[in-house]
Amino acid sequence: MCGRASENSVWIAAEVRIVTRWLAGEKAKGYIRMNLKQLEAFVEVAQSGSFSKAARRLYLTQPTVSAHVLSLEKELDVRLFVRNTKEVGLTEEGQRLFFHAKQMVDLEKKIEEEFGQWRGEEKQCVAIAASTVPAQYLLPPLLARFNMKYPGEQLKITEMDSSQVVEQIAERRADIGFTGTVLEKKHCKYLPFYGDEMVIITPNTEKYRSIKNTSKDISWIRKEHMILREEGSGTRKEAEKQFRSLGIMPEELNVVASIGNQETIKKSVIQGLGISVISSLAVREETESGKILAFPIPSERAGRDINVVYNRNCQLSRSAKRFLKTVKEVYRVKGEK
Repeated sequence: MCGRASENSVWIAAEVRIVTRWLAGEKAKGYIRMNLKQLEAFVEVAQSGSFSKAARRLYLTQPTVSAHVLSLEKELDVRLFVRNTKEVGLTEEGQRLFFHAKQMVDLEKKIEEEFGQWRGEEKQCVAIAASTVPAQYLLPPLLARFNMKYPGEQLKITEMDSSQVVEQIAERRADIGFTGTVLEKKHCKYLPFYGDEMVIITPNTEKYRSIKNTSKDISWIRKEHMILREEGSGTRKEAEKQFRSLGIMPEELNVVASIGNQETIKKSVIQGLGISVISSLAVREETESGKILAFPIPSERAGRDINVVYNRNCQLSRSAKRFLKTVKEVYRVKGEK
């Protein structure tokens, strides 16, 4: 087994020298900013003949793939693809780059396999705590992407409200958290990665269709039966914050139920129990099918950040670092706060 590992290492080292020599030549010409993510996107588009197919295979958004390719074209000062309405093809410069880029992308995978295979004991299960919206609507593409890149890694995911998520991170019971609100807790570092929008939802009846067609003001919600998420929910905290910004105090609302499960909330709204405030992500299917009406909140604070959070005083495992890296790749995260 050790002999096999040694042979693999020698072979990889030889390939590294070949590709490094080519890369050094490109850097000498001033091409110093290209990175493996750009090359990976370029190779996938070249192989699939489509930006949308490449995005699906990489578990990235199409704008992310396009941005990677455009950045690469700008840095190399060449046009890599001939684009038309049906498919994309490589230019002469693109064909030249593809030969080297494919080697580099394949080499990255071989290095991951090499060190993953012989250092498998270093892998650790990543404990993830997530509030409802990110757990149900934002984690699935992350999990798919992470599993594709690191098939041997294990994740343990627990769904809870935002305040509990932050508590788990602060007390080091979870490695990484996902939350819809920022709560001040010692040593917790937040990284916003997705912009969410809150909406008021109602049953699709003549009464609410009339309101939707005639008024953008939401003062009418004071007279309605209101269903809210449970105390501690990030969705509830953000909803109350946005109502306050419009002069609507939480105590003015006629709250008939506090419910922890948003599927139950949606069904209760459809059945006429009351109206609610929920993430637009959570009601996309119901609004498209006409089961529910969604009203935007006319406030400058109508949006909110969904955050990934971790404890800055904890040394994250290699597996946890890989997962954070995947979050940044999928959702194009640039900065931290």
